[in-house]
Amino acid sequence: MDIGDFDAALLLANQVGDNVLREVLKQAQAGWFNDRSWHYWHYRLGLAQVDQVPPPPVRTFSD
Repeated sequence: MDIGDFDAALLLANQVGDNVLREVLKQAQAGWFNDRSWHYWHYRLGLAQVDQVPPPPVRTFSD
């Protein structure tokens, strides 16, 4: 979901379905998506309105 072109994104969505892709976003780990892909998929899957995309996951480090 982070690499490829628009045609690849359409193919993926057609093969696995939007519900599966929504679950992937909900369970995403830090580093899985670049900012552009993170925003695209949230908009594409109806998970966010314009300028309302949640921040991507971030890595945290324990002491």
